[in-house]
Amino acid sequence: MSAEIPSWALTFTYWLHMVATVVWIGGLVVINLIVVPLSRSMLAETAYFSFYERLLQRLQSIGWVAIAILTATGLFQMSAHPAYQGFLVIENTWAVAIFLKHIAVAGMFFVSIGMTWGVMPQWKRLNYLLSMGRIVDEASREQLYRRQTRLWRLNLAFSVLVLLLTAWARVS
Repeated sequence: MSAEIPSWALTFTYWLHMVATVVWIGGLVVINLIVVPLSRSMLAETAYFSFYERLLQRLQSIGWVAIAILTATGLFQMSAHPAYQGFLVIENTWAVAIFLKHIAVAGMFFVSIGMTWGVMPQWKRLNYLLSMGRIVDEASREQLYRRQTRLWRLNLAFSVLVLLLTAWARVS
């Protein structure tokens, strides 16, 4: 099947897929290891919550675009691969690796849903209450911080697993 697809099209999709991967995983690494820990330790609490809400808004839009690009280019590449035998046909090592990779990608997708429609509205609400001078108990703030930290780390773990499974598929 790959003989039917022009090499320029495959080259473009591989390049676009790699760019989206770098943006996605690079963003997760920077957020997890640099931005959140430093901003939490260096900013006053109200400044941190305001900064973090704006950071989430920006990252969510970039993340969803990256997920769309990764999905589209990944499916195109998969269908062009010589080991691809059809939808849910898992008869070789490559297909096992790709199947497991898609499970990990689904995990990333669901974690992203949790961030977008779970954590993000809570951050907005908390930020609104703080901007209005309302007192929000420390336990609630800390619980939200722990939840978002768990989701960031889980998404990073899924991303690293996707890379591992991609490497396994490449050598199969």
